[in-house]
Amino acid sequence: MSSDSSKKRKPKVIRTDGGPQESKRSRPEADQDTKCYSEEAEVDLRDPNKDYELYKQTCQDLQKLMAEIQELKSKGNKDSAAEIEERRIQSCVHFMTLKKLNRLAHIRLKKGRDQTHEAKQKVDAYHLQLQNLLYEVMHLQKEITKCLEFKSRHEEIELVTIKEFYEEAPPEISKPEITTDDPHQQTLSRLDWELEQRKRLAEKYKECLANKEKILKEIEVKKEYLSNLQPRLNSIMQASLPVQEYLAMPFDQVHKQYEIARHLPPPLYVLFVQASAYGQACAHAKASSLRLDKKLAVAIEGNVEEAKALCKPPEDSQDDESDSDAEEEQTTKRRRPTLGMQLDDKRKEMLKRHPLSVTIDLKCKDGSVLLLTFYYLMNLNVMTVKAKVTAATEMTMPISAGDLLSLDSLLSCLYPGDHGKRTPNPANQFQFDKVGILSLSDYVTELGHPYVWVQKLGGLHFPKDQPQPVIADSSLSASHMERTMKLLKMRLESRLALHKQFASLEHGILPVSSECQHLFPTKIVSRLVKWVALTYEDYLELPYTKDVVEASLAEDTHLYYMALIERGTAKLQAAVVLNPGYSSVPPIFSLCLNWKGEKTSYTDDNIRSMESEVNVYYKELCGPKPGYQLLTNQLQRLCVVLDVYLETETHDNSVEGPKEFPQEKMCLRLVRGPSRMKPFKFNYPQGFFSHR
Repeated sequence: MSSDSSKKRKPKVIRTDGGPQESKRSRPEADQDTKCYSEEAEVDLRDPNKDYELYKQTCQDLQKLMAEIQELKSKGNKDSAAEIEERRIQSCVHFMTLKKLNRLAHIRLKKGRDQTHEAKQKVDAYHLQLQNLLYEVMHLQKEITKCLEFKSRHEEIELVTIKEFYEEAPPEISKPEITTDDPHQQTLSRLDWELEQRKRLAEKYKECLANKEKILKEIEVKKEYLSNLQPRLNSIMQASLPVQEYLAMPFDQVHKQYEIARHLPPPLYVLFVQASAYGQACAHAKASSLRLDKKLAVAIEGNVEEAKALCKPPEDSQDDESDSDAEEEQTTKRRRPTLGMQLDDKRKEMLKRHPLSVTIDLKCKDGSVLLLTFYYLMNLNVMTVKAKVTAATEMTMPISAGDLLSLDSLLSCLYPGDHGKRTPNPANQFQFDKVGILSLSDYVTELGHPYVWVQKLGGLHFPKDQPQPVIADSSLSASHMERTMKLLKMRLESRLALHKQFASLEHGILPVSSECQHLFPTKIVSRLVKWVALTYEDYLELPYTKDVVEASLAEDTHLYYMALIERGTAKLQAAVVLNPGYSSVPPIFSLCLNWKGEKTSYTDDNIRSMESEVNVYYKELCGPKPGYQLLTNQLQRLCVVLDVYLETETHDNSVEGPKEFPQEKMCLRLVRGPSRMKPFKFNYPQGFFSHR
């Protein structure tokens, strides 16, 4: 095949694929050449598979010729040059065949791309038409939906029922012969009737407006008359002030107080109203059976303008905001607040009190006054109280009486367990955690004590099992007002009585009233030599007070004292627990006798019996009501039982000399039973001692 292709020379081809013709022949010569053809036309006539077979065959022949040329050159014969040249020519012919096949392949590729591009353009055109049709369908669906969802304005009008329409509307509007079977005409008729009714109402509205204008003019005339009347009434009230003072009926002052009371927060307002009502009831109580305090004064103190400002809503103005922003910028430039300063500001805001407070003056029979000032903590929703005592006469201040009238002790435990050191509102603990407050007890000196009875006087109740919003309840305040005022009065009177008694006790004098002289024998040798106050920690360290502490009868809210009673070489120490509720709750004594060794209730049954004489049988020593002399009578009883204990003690015959404590008390029996109990009970008027 290679020899045939080398012998047959192909005619020169003129390509017409759009490029410039590079033939050197002239045009007439080209026209005469009948072998001119176009390769693009030839592509359509040729079979691609046959061209592919021709391509493979040509490559094989070309490979074979190259191998033969390589072999001839390797032999190095001079006669082989002609053969090499012949094979080289054949190889060139094969290269020409490959070039033609390559051109045909490129032409086929171009035609394939053109056909693909034309098909793609047709597909894109069809796709665009499809999208346009889909858009038109969607648009038509929206229009259909709008038409289906269209609502006429008459559907929003609440028309009368069909039954009322036919009953009330005149026949010329209702047209029952037409509208009964035609819903459209029926709706039109109902709308006509609605229009007619609204026209009538509009006429009536105009008449009402005219009447309103007439009434407003009458009101303005009456307001002008009343405004002219106010100065006259003020002059009359000013002229009646001396009469009010003379009759003790301060109407003007009461009126001013009630005007200020409008700006009180709800708890303080409830307290003010209920306390005023209780005071008025006390003032008008004439029957002796009504045990009411006739000397109770209620007043409001504080800055009224600040209270009014709290009630007003904040004014929103751009000028104020711009001024505040400028001030904030200046302050931030000067100083940036630290975290500690921010917490302090938050604590102050959390513990902020209302600018108004309510004061209650509770007067006793001797002229002493208990001044109670009630505050309201706005953010914590609790009330606090501060107390101050004003004595009728100037009193000397005993050293041991320092805690009797102190703010922390005077009102503590007015009701059992109410020490006023914790907030009664359970929600406050979560508020404290946010601003770093551990307990409210650190701030009671400044804010006052939040006792539970204070909350009840203000109508506040904080349930622990079911937390809920707390609202001031006047009925709760009214139910606790009378009892709380009585307890406050009793507390003040008992503390003032103790104050006077302590002044005598510190000088070794036991003030026993004439009503209580029959409780003791005429001659008492033992005497009180020392009376001092103790701290709670010192009381706990005493070895003979363990029983009282373990029985939870000694708490840090109680008052503690030490009494020393002597007779000769015998010394009796008495540790006293004074409950804040004295004299309703009796004092508790723990004894220790230093004579011939140390004797306590743990080691000596007679010492235990001496404790029982003052702790168990205290009701015999209360004296006349309200029993404020109980403490001094108990101390006097201790002196008596110490005399009995010492005088009934057996004398040691081995010791020479007279008996240290001769028997001066008359006793039926000196001792009784195997425990050798002594007779400590005094029998009046016989004047002898016996066993219980």
